[in-house]
Amino acid sequence: FFVIGHDCAHKSFSRNKLVEDIVGTLAFLPLIYPYEPWRYKHDRHHAKTNMLVEDTAWQPIDPGEFDSSPVLRKAIIYGYGPFRPWMSIAHWLICHFDLKKFRPNEVNRVKISLACVFAFMAIGWPLIIYKTGIMGWIKFWLMPWLGYHFWMSTFTMVHHTAPHIPFKSSEEWNAAQAQLNGTVHCDYPSWIEVLCHDINVHIPHHISPRIPSYNLRTAHQSLQENWGKYMNEATWNWRLMKTILTVCHVYHKEQNYIAFDELAPEESQPISFLKKVMPDYA
Repeated sequence: FFVIGHDCAHKSFSRNKLVEDIVGTLAFLPLIYPYEPWRYKHDRHHAKTNMLVEDTAWQPIDPGEFDSSPVLRKAIIYGYGPFRPWMSIAHWLICHFDLKKFRPNEVNRVKISLACVFAFMAIGWPLIIYKTGIMGWIKFWLMPWLGYHFWMSTFTMVHHTAPHIPFKSSEEWNAAQAQLNGTVHCDYPSWIEVLCHDINVHIPHHISPRIPSYNLRTAHQSLQENWGKYMNEATWNWRLMKTILTVCHVYHKEQNYIAFDELAPEESQPISFLKKVMPDYA
């Protein structure tokens, strides 16, 4: 559902914009994603990839924010540590339901999307509970929804987080460099790539978001042949995940990232725990 809605949002699903808006809205409803707010925020991510503050996807933590409050610092350590594979839930909640976050010319379309989502919740959830009970709602909606967010968070952070890839201020930022050299292609086990409809093929999607999901592999092969030396490619392994979860935390201009346990070792028990329990082999 997400891949279909994602293609609709990028205008790569149909030549008819109304069809795309309707299909995209319907595809996102079971995920409780309001289509238009997501589309606006996601378009901004593509326009400002790896730009400090402006990028709406994964960002290094701002040092001032990290030091602003002990309670917030603890929440950030947990959120960017052990709970990071579900942090898209916080992004979903914070970024998509507040009308103040959108331009005046966007608000009407945002309201329509919000109305659709709330209607789905008001009708769909009671029907599920009526037919299957509360446990049925947990099994048939909540658990799949949490599973979706696990994949959403994991794919996105692997696409946009690596110790050697810098985030830059708007004055230093270069669009071509950010889209080609600032994103990561990661090869996963084949069964994951089949189930996720090649959403791991990410670099061509940033070069041209209008490429539909079913053409991403062909586009990636072309990029490899012509621009391969500029591309970041990885194979999924535990060391990759361990590095992202335990090293790539707070923004630093020269080093790109500083780990939480370097800045606040006495409060970084979740990171120390991950370092002990996560495998370290590639």
